Amino acid sequence: MQEDIRIADGAFEECLGYKFSTKELLERALTHSSAVPELRATGAEEPVSALLPRDNERLEFLGDAVLELLASEYLLATFPEWSEGQLSKSRARIVNAGSLEAAARRLRLGEHLRVGRGEEKTGGRDKQTLLADAFEAVVAAVYLDGGLSAVREVLRKVLFEQALEERGERISESDRKSALQELLQGRGQATAEYRVAGESGPDHQKVFQIEVWIDGECMATGEGSTKKEAEQRAARSALEQLERAEAKG
Repeated sequence: MQEDIRIADGAFEECLGYKFSTKELLERALTHSSAVPELRATGAEEPVSALLPRDNERLEFLGDAVLELLASEYLLATFPEWSEGQLSKSRARIVNAGSLEAAARRLRLGEHLRVGRGEEKTGGRDKQTLLADAFEAVVAAVYLDGGLSAVREVLRKVLFEQALEERGERISESDRKSALQELLQGRGQATAEYRVAGESGPDHQKVFQIEVWIDGECMATGEGSTKKEAEQRAARSALEQLERAEAKG
C-alpha cells in the first residue's frame, strides 16, 4: 500500500509542478484522518518525525494562513488601484471552498488522497470539503518543503491565474457597485439607484438593461445576462464618467 501511495505521489507532483525534497510532507498532506487508524492497523504507516502530523489537519490549518497571505500579495500586485474593500472581497472569492475544490479537481487530487474505507464508500474523494481541505494541506506542505517562493509559484499556476480567468469580470472588475458607493459616500452624495430599463431575448438567453441614477440623474447604463452583471457594468460606466469629470477639474 505504501509503495502504491508513493507512485501516486510522483504523478501528483508532476501535476502540481513541484517535486518534494521531504516526501513525508506530501504523504501527510494527502492523508485524511479517516485513513490513519487503518494505516496503523495494517502497519502501512512508517515511523516519522514527531514534528510531522499523521494526518493533514494541522497542515490544513497552516495552509489556510499561507493562502490568505499569498492571495493578498497577488491581488495587491495585480490590481494596484483597488481599495481595501475590493481586495478583501476578491480574496474571499479566490480562497473560498469552491475555488479550492476547483483547483483540487484540476490537479486530480482526489485520486491521490488516502481515505478510510468508510469515507471511500461515501464518496469522500469527491467531497468538496475533503478536496478543499486537502488542497490547503498541500499548500502548507509545499511551504514547509520549499518556502514562500515555491508555494507562491505553485499557487500562481494552479489557483490564482485560473480563478481570475474562470470568474472573468466578477474578479477582474471586483465589485464596481461597492466602488461607486464608496466614491459617492466620500463626496457626501446619496446612494446610487439601479433601475431596470428593459430586457430582451428568449427566457434562456435574456439580456437585461440597467440604468444607474445618481442625484436624480441617469448617469450610465449597462447590459448583462443577469441583472447583477448589468448593474456592475452600469456602475463601471458611471465610475469612469465620474473619474473623467474629476480629472478635468
